[in-house]
Amino acid sequence: MTEKIVLTGIKPTGDLHIGNYVGAIRPAISLIKEPDILPRYFIADYHALTTVQNREELHDRIYQIAAAWLAFGLDPEKVLFYRQSDIPEIFELSWILSCLSNKGLLNRAHAYKAKVDDNIANDRDQDNGVNMGLFNYPILMAADILMFNTDLVPVGKDQIQHIEIARDIAEHFNKTYGATFTLPEALIEEETAVIPGLDGRKMSKSYGNVIPLFAEEKQLRKTIFQIKTDSKTPEEPKNPKTSTLFEIYSAFADKTDTNSLAKRYEEGIGYGEVKQILFDTINEQIQEPRRLYNELINDIPRLDSLLQRGVERARDYAQPFMQEIRKKIGRY
Repeated sequence: MTEKIVLTGIKPTGDLHIGNYVGAIRPAISLIKEPDILPRYFIADYHALTTVQNREELHDRIYQIAAAWLAFGLDPEKVLFYRQSDIPEIFELSWILSCLSNKGLLNRAHAYKAKVDDNIANDRDQDNGVNMGLFNYPILMAADILMFNTDLVPVGKDQIQHIEIARDIAEHFNKTYGATFTLPEALIEEETAVIPGLDGRKMSKSYGNVIPLFAEEKQLRKTIFQIKTDSKTPEEPKNPKTSTLFEIYSAFADKTDTNSLAKRYEEGIGYGEVKQILFDTINEQIQEPRRLYNELINDIPRLDSLLQRGVERARDYAQPFMQEIRKKIGRY
């Protein structure tokens, strides 16, 4: 069976929390173990420029992302792991692709359309607050994907359009200049895990309801004990299906332990005890990654060295492929 190239971009925006781990980091790391898969992971730092325009913040978040993925087991010797901004061929390809892309295609892109709709609904100019990075975002994403002839891109159902746009652009290029790019397909993540935050809503920095991924033990426990619960006494039966605590626990515990806690909910258990169980479970799983993360984030030269190896390997592929593309468009 032919190996499939699978590409995942990680945008360095927002503080890392356990929702990022459950919904993105963990499934991506597990993908490495799949047979016939060639994973490619990159830090999408220039994508982040659409919203992160503070120099220090972007700099710090790039290294935080790198340290986090490495701490959870990404081996840069076995998996191609690079920083997007270190691959100039991606940005050259982005310009070429933009010249073959209709504006109407980008007008329909979800992120841009949502911004326009919000402006119109609030009686503002329809392009208020829209920078060209946001508008051209799908083209840069297409360049990320097509530069490495990606077969599959893991996405949630709400992100399928990005892959459809990349595919449309690739088809146009191939039709114009001859077969060049692999037509990517979306690898649909049917059950992308979304866990609740401290207040029961989706865990998000914008809601201020997150559990930091690498919080020290004391802070982690304090944060978990802030999770909102109802006023039922310990003796009263409780429904695990409506419990924020139980939902978060289910994302970290195995099936046997989850079923056991569900039974205790139905028999009656105090929320304080559940919170302690949740803390113990999460803390046990992140204890070693936390140690590695702290070690890496305090050794930037080491992170740079690890990223540089990925850059060299990525450019070994990108440079000759870019030369082939240049020839096809008429630049000898």
